Amino acid sequence: MPHRLKNVTPAAESTNAPATPLPTIAMIGTGNMNSAILYGLLDSPVAPRDAVRVTTRSQASAEKFAADDRITAFALETDPEANRKAASGADIVLLGVKPAQIVAVAEDIADVLHPETVVISVAAGIETATVEARLPEGIRVVRVMPNTPSQIGLGATGVAAGKAADAQAMALARTIFESVGSVYEVPESQISAIGAVAGSGPAHVYLLIEQMARATERLGVAYEEALDLTVQTFKGAIEMALQDEHRDVIDLRRKVTSPNGTTEQSIKVLLDADLTATFEQALRANQRRSDELAAENR
Repeated sequence: MPHRLKNVTPAAESTNAPATPLPTIAMIGTGNMNSAILYGLLDSPVAPRDAVRVTTRSQASAEKFAADDRITAFALETDPEANRKAASGADIVLLGVKPAQIVAVAEDIADVLHPETVVISVAAGIETATVEARLPEGIRVVRVMPNTPSQIGLGATGVAAGKAADAQAMALARTIFESVGSVYEVPESQISAIGAVAGSGPAHVYLLIEQMARATERLGVAYEEALDLTVQTFKGAIEMALQDEHRDVIDLRRKVTSPNGTTEQSIKVLLDADLTATFEQALRANQRRSDELAAENR
């Protein structure tokens, strides 16, 4: 039987218990994804009591955080020890740098981590074993694959345990990413598939929206109107799928597709173009690149 992803319910919701603040957190890198996670976390009931430590490449970027007393920023431009200072003594360290930088950063901070630190890698294509090999024996490493809708609290994040990651480490990772959306716990062998669907998925959706809007424009509708119409259609269709208890998108599609009707004709064209195989090829290509990145950084 194929593995079914499980949407993990936040503990505070499932028990009606007060949310417990997270322990000390350091975020290495403050690109778009880590910034989305940072502010989602700070605005959530589980925001840590201590200021979140973050590192940036430039002093100018660090200064953008200066007015927020919930954040302590260190800039590599002015302090080569910035990553080590942020990570030193932190209970949770999020590695949000580019995949090519992960190994160097892990090696840099390895000796300032305490034995109970949980290291969470947000880098695409980097296996937990690669990170674990650069850290002291027994450090708990969790691999996550979030996506950009995390910026508006609608993220979908895959979470996978490394060799030493225990239930507590996984619970901490889930709590962080539940602050910006839904969390799906999977074996690490499936994380590249999660990346292809969720991580890269928003780009695929935007491409579909773009192509539908352009096709509508070629039918004679002004592009701005066509784009608004397409976006609203996606929004409505997605909301209906969310409200359907069984997520039966096949049944939802059939309800729109009357026999010998107009929808049947357009669906036939799409299926005759082998959309099924095209989507699979696209996701497999994405997954292959993830595997290549993993091999390049082992």
